[in-house]
Parts: sequence; structure tokens; C-alpha cells
Amino acid sequence: MPRPPLAREKVLDAFEAILIEDGERAATLDATAKAAGVSKGGLLYHFGSKDDLEAGLMERLDHLTTLDLERMTTAEEGPVAYYVRTSVMEDDALDRALIAATRLAQGGSTHAADMLRETRRRWAETIRPHVRDTASLDLVMLVSDGLYFNNSLDVHGPERLVPRSDELAELIALVLKATA
Repeated sequence: MPRPPLAREKVLDAFEAILIEDGERAATLDATAKAAGVSKGGLLYHFGSKDDLEAGLMERLDHLTTLDLERMTTAEEGPVAYYVRTSVMEDDALDRALIAATRLAQGGSTHAADMLRETRRRWAETIRPHVRDTASLDLVMLVSDGLYFNNSLDVHGPERLVPRSDELAELIALVLKATA
């Protein structure tokens, strides 16, 4: 897949950052162009509308999810352990795309809501063969959701995140034992 032009990526990065920082209503074409350091005409060259910007962000999320699934299926620790371990937010490209898509979904974007559901479905389908039953799959998915949500809050500082980094391996072992 050829790399998109740098200006296009800068516009998507800016749109994503505004969504994360200020929400869907603040992510206007003008604000996005200004944050990306491009003219509005430059933005419109790559994205003719806010809907096109949203579609570009959903394409980014889909691509990043595909890369994550490739890492998950080849992870030496196995897909379940990989998924639980990587559910702790690291402020990487996938985390940012997920948060931005969530902000869009919260603002009423059905495309973003559908993409978030599809992303979760793809993760679940990759994990399914590695757990014993549906309840085990639900456990893995819910533990992951809980880790992601808890760590996204960070309201008490890193010393209060659950689990603390030294405890994550113990939690993963517990999940593996419960789902095998």
C-alpha cells in the first residue's frame, strides 16, 4: 500500500488531535486546516468535507487494526496475552485512532460507531480460537475493556492505575488460566 501524501497525514493527525482534545464539535474544517498548518484549500484537496475527514480517519483505524491483528496472531505470548497486555493505553497511533473514533461516535457518527463495533468484532474473532468458550471470550474482552477504560482515566496518576505495571503479568496469567 503506497504511503499517503504527507499533507494528507498531517490533516488526519490534526483532525484526530482536535477530536481527542476538544471533541467532535470543535473539529471543523477550518480548525483542522489551521492545526495541520495547511490552507483550507489544501485540506479540501485531500478531504472535500468533514464526512470525508471522518472516512479518512475510519480508514486509518481499519488499517491500524489490521496491523494490530497481524501482531496479535504472531505474538510469541499468544493472542490472548497480547490482547490483554496491549489493552493498557500507550498513546500510540491505534489508541489515538480509537479515541478519536469514539469521540465521533459520541457525537452521533454512525460510521464511527459501526467501525468501532467492527474493530471489536475482528479482535474477538481473532481471540475466539484461543479460548475454550463464549464466556471465556467475554471475559477476555471485558478485562481488556476495563483495562483500557481505567487507564484512559488516569485521574489519580500512574501510581493508581490498575493493574500497575508489575501486576500486569499476574493478571494476564490469571486470564489465561481462566480461559484455557
